[in-house]
Amino acid sequence: MLIHGNCHCGNISFEIDWKAAHVAARACDCSFCVKHGGLWTSRPDASLEVRVRKPSLVNKYAFGTRTAIFHICTGCGVAPVATSEIDGKLYAVISVNAFNGVDPALIRRSPASFEGEDTGSRLARRKRNWIGAVRFAESAA
Repeated sequence: MLIHGNCHCGNISFEIDWKAAHVAARACDCSFCVKHGGLWTSRPDASLEVRVRKPSLVNKYAFGTRTAIFHICTGCGVAPVATSEIDGKLYAVISVNAFNGVDPALIRRSPASFEGEDTGSRLARRKRNWIGAVRFAESAA
C-alpha cells in the first residue's frame, strides 16, 4: 500500500511504500513525543521519500542522546518525520498522525518506552526497525 502524509501546511510531505496489511504505531513516552502527541511507525522493508517545498521553513531538533533529528515545519509546527544517521546511512520513522486517507482501523497503537536504553542499543534497534531506504528531495509542488 502506498501511504501519503504531510505536515499541516504541506511544506513537508512524504510517500511510503508500506508492505503490510496494518500499521504498528508506537506512542513513545519521552517528554518530546508526549508533548507533541508523537505516534511513530516504521518498517525496515519500506521505502520512504520525503519532499520539502521550503527547506528554510524546516527546523531540525535533537535532544537527549541527540541521535534522532525531528524535522519540524516552522510554518505549522508539525513534525512528520524523524531521522537518525547511523554508520553513514539515514534511517527514519514517520508520524502516523501525519497520514492522509488511511483507515484508522488499520492502525495498531501500542505504548513504547526507551527509557534506560544506552546509545549503542538505541542505534542498533533503529538499524533493525527503522526505515532504511530514505530519500529527501526538494519539491516545488
